[in-house]
Order: sequence, then C-alpha cells, then structure tokens
Amino acid sequence: MDWKSAIQGFKAYLKLERSLSQNSIDAYNSDILKLQQYFDYKKLTLGPDEVELDHLKGFIQWINELGMIASTQARVISGLKSFYKYMLLEDIIKNDPTILLEGPRQRRKLPDVLSIEEINQLLSAVDLSKPEGTRNKAIIETLYSCGLRVSELVGLKISSLFLDTGFVRVIGKGDKERLTPIGSEAVKCIETYLSEIRKTIEIQKGCEDIIFLNRRGGKLSRVMIFTIIKDLAVRAGIKKNISPHTFRHSFATHLIEGGADLRAVQDMLGHSSITTTEIYTHLDREYLRDTLSRYHPRFNEAHEN
Repeated sequence: MDWKSAIQGFKAYLKLERSLSQNSIDAYNSDILKLQQYFDYKKLTLGPDEVELDHLKGFIQWINELGMIASTQARVISGLKSFYKYMLLEDIIKNDPTILLEGPRQRRKLPDVLSIEEINQLLSAVDLSKPEGTRNKAIIETLYSCGLRVSELVGLKISSLFLDTGFVRVIGKGDKERLTPIGSEAVKCIETYLSEIRKTIEIQKGCEDIIFLNRRGGKLSRVMIFTIIKDLAVRAGIKKNISPHTFRHSFATHLIEGGADLRAVQDMLGHSSITTTEIYTHLDREYLRDTLSRYHPRFNEAHEN
C-alpha cells in the first residue's frame, strides 16, 4: 500500500469514526508526514505496511537528535500508534509495529512554590484599612493553612468550621469529604472576618452558609480569588507567576520539608493516589542537598576526599 492512500483512509477514519475536529486530523497527518520525511532522509523506500519497530525506533532517535522536546515526541508517537491501530483495524497489516514503541520519559513540571518569607510578604501587602482586606487576609491564611483547592475555598461553609478543635470539613473532588487541620493564625483571621466584616454585609439568598462573600453578599468566584492573589503579588513585589494553587503547593512542600509523613499530607490534600503527593518530595533539591550535607555521615567526607 502507498502512503497517500493510507493517509487518506486514516483521515476518513478519524473524521467519520472518531469524530475528530479538522485541527486534530491535521495534527495526526503532520505526525505521519514526519515519519515520511525521515524515510526520505534515510533513502528508505518503504510502504506504510512495511514499517517495522526498528524503523520507528530510528525515527524517534532522529527527532530527538533534531531537538524535539519530550512532550512533542510523545504526541508524535501517539499519532503513529493511532495510524497503525487504524491499519490493523482495516486488516492492512497483521502486526502493529508500534506496540512495543516507547516514548521519552517526560519530566513532570514542578509547580512554583512560595517561601515562608514570600507568604509573609503577601500577607503584609494586604490593606487592612478596607473591609475586603480583612477578608483577603483570611482567604490567604486559609489557603496556606489548609492546602485547599480554589473550588474548595469558595465553597467553604460556616457549618463546616470546627474552629474550637482546629478542623475544617472540606468538600473536594468527586464530592469527597475530608477533615483538614487549620492553623491558629487562619482561625484568628476567619473569626475576625466573621465577627467584624461579614456580619455587616447584606447576604444574598442561598449564600447564608458561605464563609467568604463579595461586597454584594454573594459567593466569590474562582476568578475573583485569582485576581485578589495577583494584585497582592504585585503589591508585595513578588515576580513569580502565582495562583491560588500556589498556596496548596507551598503548604505541601513546607510540610514535607519539615518532616511530615507523606500519607498524612496525602490525606490533608485529598489526593486519591499517593503518587500525586509524591511530586512534592522532588521540589526542593537544594533543601535535600543541604539536609544531606548537614546530617549524612558520609556526604561531607566524600566531598572532602
């Protein structure tokens, strides 16, 4: 079979059977064309039904040497796998050459983390002369103290506060409930906001139990929380690209750096899998190196020799 016929059939399959958009179809087509370019470069005259695993391994090595990043390589491999799956379904080939084709190991992008000093800078930047300042400080303290997602924060209810015992009931992903500890500073800020600011607001119907409200007495939006944090970062002179999730990352990182048990952090974050939490063990390489330098009996000795 020739490449032109195979690609035309593949495009029809993607459009009619998989209902993909034209942009997605074009992306798949581009992946197959890259493979053809490689065969032209190597002066290999192979039909799509003659390609074997070793040819594909050579192709992956080629695009890697050209400087293609791991995530793009992975996408190209996914495109090739879809192409040969189609060829197999159409009975054009008997064996799929991509079945043992492995993509590059992609490094998981590590999130930005604020230092304790930077968190204090943000809190100091809050204008407490305004009513929303008291609310905003309570929001920052709660995000950092409890490691909440932004959706969990805006949905937090007064009836879910157990401040006398230092816990908050949180409704997380999939409506899963968890109890998470809350620190004394966050408790103090929430109590001040509830007693001095929130009680002066005319509350909209349906928002009576919601803790953090806008000036019209309605529930705060996720976008509003982002805006509050971005504005505070500018006022504090922090150049990092931060968001509400940055406080969740910082919460987890600071706990683990301090020696907290990974399972305990998993429970507090509401992660269903421990592997999601494990990303935080790789965040601070300098911290790990410093710990080794100070406490490992062989570390300094090895560097002195």
